[in-house]
Parts: sequence; C-alpha cells; structure tokens
Amino acid sequence: MTEHAPLLENPDRNLALELVRATEAAAIRATPFIGHGDKNGADGAAVDAMRKFLGTVNFSGTVVIGEGEKDEAPMLFNGEVVGNSRGPACDIAVDPIDGTSLTAAGRRNAISMIAAADRGSMLDASTVFYMEKLVAGADLVGVVDIRLPIGENLRAIAATRGKRVSELQVAVLDRPRHADLVRDIRAAGAGTRLLLDGDVAGGIDAASMEGLFDLCVGTGGSPEGVATACAIKALGGVIQTRLAPQSDEERQRGLDAGLKFDHVYEADELVTSDNTFFVATGVTDGNLVSGVRRRGHIIRTESIVLRSHSGTIRRVIADHLAERWLDDSL
Repeated sequence: MTEHAPLLENPDRNLALELVRATEAAAIRATPFIGHGDKNGADGAAVDAMRKFLGTVNFSGTVVIGEGEKDEAPMLFNGEVVGNSRGPACDIAVDPIDGTSLTAAGRRNAISMIAAADRGSMLDASTVFYMEKLVAGADLVGVVDIRLPIGENLRAIAATRGKRVSELQVAVLDRPRHADLVRDIRAAGAGTRLLLDGDVAGGIDAASMEGLFDLCVGTGGSPEGVATACAIKALGGVIQTRLAPQSDEERQRGLDAGLKFDHVYEADELVTSDNTFFVATGVTDGNLVSGVRRRGHIIRTESIVLRSHSGTIRRVIADHLAERWLDDSL
C-alpha cells in the first residue's frame, strides 16, 4: 500500500477521460457513413467533430502525428495546436477513424483514437509513412524479437505460453506485401487472422491478456505505430518497430529529419514519456470495442481508456441523446 500512497494521496487529472469525448464525437459523426462507400465523407465528419471537441479540453496539444497525409484525406494536420491552452503541454497522435475503408464498407474493427504524452516525447516519424511492427503481451517481453525469423518467434511464444504452435493466432494486415510473411507464419504451423485494416486495434488486442491474438506483425502506418506504443506502455506489453520507407526519396526525408533506419525502435524510443494516454471509441463492432449503436432516441458508444502512469485500463460505455447528434434520417 505504501508504495502507491503518493498516487492515492495526490491523484492527478486523467486527461484521457476528457479526450474520450472527442473520440466519442468522431465515432458518432461517422455513423451515417457506415456502409455507404464514402470513406472521405466519413473521415471528414469525424475530423470536424474531433477537432471541435479537442478545442474544449484543458490542455495544449500539438499534433505530432496526424492522419491523412498519405492519401490526401481530410486531416488534423501535423503541427496543429488543439485544446484551450489552459492545461499541460502534450504531443498527440490522432486518427479520427482508423479504418476509413472498413467504415465505408460497413466492416468490423473501425475505431476513432487519440494518443497523448508529455510534450516532446513522441517520435515524429511523419516523414516516413510506414513501419514494420511486432506487438505482443507483457509475458513475451524479452521472448520475441522483430529481428528473428517469424517461425523462431512463434516457437518461443508457444514455449512460453505452454501451447502448441498450431494453437497460436497471429494478426496481420491483409496486404499483398505480406504474402511471404503469411506463408511463413502458416509454414511454422500457426494460424493467421488477416485484418482488412486497423492494426492499432490488432496490436492492442495482441498486447492484452484477454485478446484473441498471440502476436500482431507486419508493415503498417507509422502514426499507428506511435499511437500503439502509447497504449502498450499502459498495458505493459512489447512493441518493436523498424521504419519502412517506400522510396529513396522518402528514406532521405527521414534521414534529414533525424530518423534512424535499420534500427529497432522500442516503446521507450517511440514515446519517451512514462505518462502516456490512449483512448479509442468503436465506430463499427470489433474485438477491441463495440461500435456505435442507436436504440430509439439513444446512441451508445463503447471506449477503452488507457493510462501508463497509473496502469489503469477503463472501459467507458456512454449513452447519448440522438437528437443532440444526428438527424432523424438515420
């Protein structure tokens, strides 16, 4: 008890409980676009809602990693300052919808998410859009290594968890670039869960002891990697990444920005602060959180709220009056 007394005697404000209002707003505003094939419309509505609600939060947040640059979608842009400037200075990584294509198609696992940490603590990898990632649970720290062949990692996981390799489930984004990786996973004897999009949710699932996945691997967005690191620092799992430039020009931009290539970035390099926040609200149903649901005059959202400093994981279910958010055409 005495070890935790300072936190109990002087509890500080949990910024994530304010940020969750912004992810809830973004998820709700995206609801009319679910299944209608308009991913930019969904993203634009979510961005507008998130920006508006972030403006009411007691903090000065600088967008270190925004979304949208790689596909010219609407965005909260890098360098944008949000909040009312009456609180702590923070870096933030945002994705009003992680899974715009999922939302447009009406598929599972789209979320709205924000990650935050002390100002100057997030790796600014905005000049390189993709990174190779490996994410796993706390019991696998020191067991898995992104530098090892995938089969070796899978055998180490199986031995640590007392499973057969054939019982392991590995999350991988369903992309042509992962054809060899998927073949190697299956050749080792493990099963794959191919994600159409949304490797943030996949990584958090793999880091959670209650998750479906034993491992999440593959190449995905750099913004998502840094945001996932904020969550992993709260969950106590392992994340390792390597930058994956798609051209010589992109690599040179990264070098000019001071980024390191052929280098493994782990959680404490991706986010140097030990005070990280991660919030996500479901847009569509998924393994991590349920999607937005309307029942008569009520809209229900489910969110996950993580904080590394306190080691707290919260699930927030909120009911919202539909008349305050959406018109009657839904």
